[in-house]
Amino acid sequence: MTTPLIERLRSLLALGKDNALMRFSLGSEYLKSGDAASACEQLARALEHDPDYSAAWKLYGKALMESGRSSAALDAYRRGIAVAERKGDKQAAKEMQVFARRIERQVGG
Repeated sequence: MTTPLIERLRSLLALGKDNALMRFSLGSEYLKSGDAASACEQLARALEHDPDYSAAWKLYGKALMESGRSSAALDAYRRGIAVAERKGDKQAAKEMQVFARRIERQVGG
């Protein structure tokens, strides 16, 4: 589903305004609109721009889960936890640890 905000963000990308925050925002909007696959794509791009963006790791893990890719989500959360801990982002690390534990219980790993 495309919303006016998604269209606006896409038009800004087309103008060359491509950065981690833009991709994160677009990924977030796709996820809100129910398009987890497009959200995954945009959040992966956000992380290419800034691999230390802990909020992007957290949302990427969520998008992967909503796409039915639990092992990839677990990997994203684990990588995000390492980033958040290194940066001192304790709240994000704690939240991702909770999400990762839920997946580990579901998949047994």
